[in-house]
Amino acid sequence: MIDAKTLRATFHGGVLSDFVIGEKVKFFAGKRGESEVGGKISQVTKKAEWGDYPIEVLLNVKAAVPAGTPGMFDQGTGRVRGGKFFSRVCDDLAGVAAILAAMQQLSRKKLRAPVCALITRAEEVGFIGALAAVKSKELLRKTDRLISVECSAEQPYALQGNGVILRVGDRTSIFNSAFTYWMNMQCEELAKIDKTFKHQRGLMPGGSCEGTVFDSHGYLAAAACVPLGNYHNMDRANKKIGPEFVDLRTTWI
Repeated sequence: MIDAKTLRATFHGGVLSDFVIGEKVKFFAGKRGESEVGGKISQVTKKAEWGDYPIEVLLNVKAAVPAGTPGMFDQGTGRVRGGKFFSRVCDDLAGVAAILAAMQQLSRKKLRAPVCALITRAEEVGFIGALAAVKSKELLRKTDRLISVECSAEQPYALQGNGVILRVGDRTSIFNSAFTYWMNMQCEELAKIDKTFKHQRGLMPGGSCEGTVFDSHGYLAAAACVPLGNYHNMDRANKKIGPEFVDLRTTWI
C-alpha cells in the first residue's frame, strides 16, 4: 500500500497494457479469500522487457489490501448465456474441469492401462508446475504418454462450436506426430459412434502450452484444447477487459 486508497501491485499474465487502464479488479483477502476488496487500475508503472505487457500497476482501492493478496479482473462469477459459459477465468480452469470430469468417467470403467491426471500450477508465468514435474522422478516417467489439456485463443480455422481441437503444436513447437495421429484416429472412431461428437485439428499459435515443456524434455507429448473467447480477458472487438468464455457445444475427449 502506498496510502489508504492507493496500491502498487505486481501484475502477472499476458494482457496488453492498453486494455488494463481504468479496469475494475477485485482482491481476495483473508485466509480463504472471504474478504473482497474492489479497486480500479489507474496506471501502468512498469512493463515487461519482452513486450507491451504490464508487470506493475497502480490502483485506487476501496480499503486496505494486505501484502500478498491475490486479485483479478472483476468480471463476475461463472454464468451460461447463449450456449456459452462466461467466467472471469476459463484458461486454464476449463482444462482442469475437463480433466477432472474425464477422470470421474474413467473411474467407472475397467481400463487395460493406467490413466493419471497431472494438474500443474503457474503455467502463465513460466510453466512452473510443468517444469517441476519433468524434474521429478516420482511424478513422470520417460515411458509416459502425455496429453496437454487447456484452452487456446480461437482461430479463424479453429472456431468455437466446431468441437475439441487436436492441437498439433503451439507458438513454440510441434508435438509428436505419431501420437497426434493416434488421437485423431480415436476421434474419428468416436464420431462414428456418436454423431454429435465434433473435433478439429490445427496449429494453435496464440501462445505456448505445457505440451512444449514435455516435448522439449524428451516426453512423447500431444495436446487437446478448446477454443477460447476473450483470450486472457482481452475483448479485442471492444478493446477492453471482458470475461473469458467457451462454447458448451464443444465435447472434450
